[in-house]
Amino acid sequence: MTAEDIAAIVAGCHPDPFGVLGPHQTARGIELRAFLPAARAVTLHAGGHSVVMARRHRAGFFVGRMPPGAASPDYTLRVTTADGRREQRDPYGFGPVLGPLDDHLLLEGTHQRLYDRLGAHVLHHQGADGVHFAVWAPNARRVSVVGDFNRWDGRCHPMRKRHDSGVWEIFVPDLGEGTVYKYELLGPDCALLPLKTDPFGFAAECRPANASVVARTDAFAWTEATRLPGGDWHRRPMTIYEVHLGSWRRAPDGGFLSYEALADALIPYAAGLGFTHLELLPVTEHPLDASWGYQPIGLFAPTSRFGDPAGFAHFVDRAHEAGLGVILDWVPAHFPTDNHGLARFDGTALYEHADPRRGFQPDWNTAVYDFGRREVANFLLASALFWLDRYRIDGLRADAVASMLYLDYSRPAGGWAPNPDGSNDNRDAAAFLRMANTRIYAQHPGTTMIAEESTAWPGVSRPVEAGGLGFGFKWNMGWMHDTLSYLAQDPVHRRWHHRRMTFGMLYAWSENFVLPLSHDEVVHGKRSLLSRIPGDAWQRCATLRAYYGFMWGHPGKKLLFMGGEFAQEAEWNHDRGLDWQLLDMPAHRGVQSLIGDLNRAYRAHPALHARDCEPDGFRWIEADDADASVFAWLRLAPDAPPVAVLCNFTPVSRHRYRIGLPAAGRWREIVNTDAEIYGGTGLGNQGAVLAEASPWRDLPASAEILLPPLATVWLLWDPQ
Repeated sequence: MTAEDIAAIVAGCHPDPFGVLGPHQTARGIELRAFLPAARAVTLHAGGHSVVMARRHRAGFFVGRMPPGAASPDYTLRVTTADGRREQRDPYGFGPVLGPLDDHLLLEGTHQRLYDRLGAHVLHHQGADGVHFAVWAPNARRVSVVGDFNRWDGRCHPMRKRHDSGVWEIFVPDLGEGTVYKYELLGPDCALLPLKTDPFGFAAECRPANASVVARTDAFAWTEATRLPGGDWHRRPMTIYEVHLGSWRRAPDGGFLSYEALADALIPYAAGLGFTHLELLPVTEHPLDASWGYQPIGLFAPTSRFGDPAGFAHFVDRAHEAGLGVILDWVPAHFPTDNHGLARFDGTALYEHADPRRGFQPDWNTAVYDFGRREVANFLLASALFWLDRYRIDGLRADAVASMLYLDYSRPAGGWAPNPDGSNDNRDAAAFLRMANTRIYAQHPGTTMIAEESTAWPGVSRPVEAGGLGFGFKWNMGWMHDTLSYLAQDPVHRRWHHRRMTFGMLYAWSENFVLPLSHDEVVHGKRSLLSRIPGDAWQRCATLRAYYGFMWGHPGKKLLFMGGEFAQEAEWNHDRGLDWQLLDMPAHRGVQSLIGDLNRAYRAHPALHARDCEPDGFRWIEADDADASVFAWLRLAPDAPPVAVLCNFTPVSRHRYRIGLPAAGRWREIVNTDAEIYGGTGLGNQGAVLAEASPWRDLPASAEILLPPLATVWLLWDPQ
């Protein structure tokens, strides 16, 4: 040890702190060195002996000789400060936790459980309890963990660098859960960077504070109902209730409900309405409420707005007890450039692509991941696997996939970098998505992976081995835009827009689709679903009910954003709860009752769900009656009675309207959106219609029915 070594430790810029601090063999025995800036005196206790350590630098650098027979790390330091005296163990007496295999897997980008190695982990190491910190920052000159435990002084706990992988680590004894911390880094030029939160932090302070918090995520108390039954969701009923936890309902004081309170209120509500899944807008930690979670800082931390990790685990557990699956919005497309986040994490473009034409997204002023870098791809995959493993969630919906797949997505001419052949597909991003879906389904076969992808990219929901991206489902954005545009037309004009309602069937089997009426459709001036429909109050509610009947009878899984189930009138506002007082009005209660009945009928009858993604589950009855604005089709499944879905989108009742049917006999009316219990006129077919063996439109039987105004009717073949 030289004077230069001591000066570098005191200055906080030594490249190898473990080469100086802690016990070291010298010609005169084992010498112990410690840097304790607040210490006035330090005494070494080991093997029943005490040694007063000598101050070698006025800033707090102490040196002492280990007593004979003392072994590392079995010694303690008694430190006297202005605040009193404390006894502590020396982190520089402990060996590394990570090993060469970790380095190898990190470099390869193939670590299957990266979150088990990086981040802050409470563990027992070499006879002591403490916290192991590990962070990837290959280009940093020095990395320290800082917090209240060292007065946020980066000189106190500089970390050991693993040169093969670029990971820095340190085991700090006597720390535990609840420790608040960040990382202090010196960049390649030795410049001090803004304090950084842990990319693998498992918990965080509540905004506006933004430090990471040590938390365990490996010891939650689960009930037996830890997951939904596995199986092929393509042939199972799936109706998703999309929720923003911060604005579904607020506490009486206007604050957020906790995860536990949400479990008590939201879960029985959604289960009672017959939904099969909850989809949560991102709960990963994020600094700005107005981003709704779509600009996350902590991909491994459930947001502290609603509580701690154990509270979120409790929420998932309660959902499973109620038979509800939990799908999380996952954001692998981009990340915010807040100073405490991933942007230029070690002073270089580490997580983001170095070329701003590929590494910056102008739409959202966010950074874009370098999907071609193995360590970054491994980080993103680990974030997905983490939620499936530790929190036992049932699926992920990948946000903004289109922005990942196209190099020129929302970029001006000259503002993007094409492939060498001039093409615009982001091959690194596509390869990452294929790899991620392959590994996720391999490790968690019952998982549902859903893509929000708004273009005609082929095979988004096709298997990787068949040339696809490997998602299980894709949001059908085209269907949503077309049908909502039709809905906004005055009924007298709908005949001229008839094809908007039928066009989706031309490509319905090109992907495995989810039909989304999502949060994006009720913000930014688009108005609520109800308020964009023309007509008086009764017509608007009737049209919305008819549309829901159309949607639930249409091929594809269903997704409805909160508030839509009771015809929320105002646009969604993330700063306040939904307008629950509307349920005091019969019309809104009627819409809510209809959603529950649609969900239950959809789940009860296989014809409505078992072939959602297959062409043999659908047949048109009437697709061309634009003048009457009538649509009719059959839903079919093997060994199940067919269901006829009949829609009338004008305020004119259609009496003795003849439709073709596949079989003669009794067809029971199982849904009528014009029923009085929903706020309708009560017109219908007295519970059933009788079809006779009279062919009509290439079908062997037919019946004359009454189609109520602005209504959808479902008929189930019931010959018994």
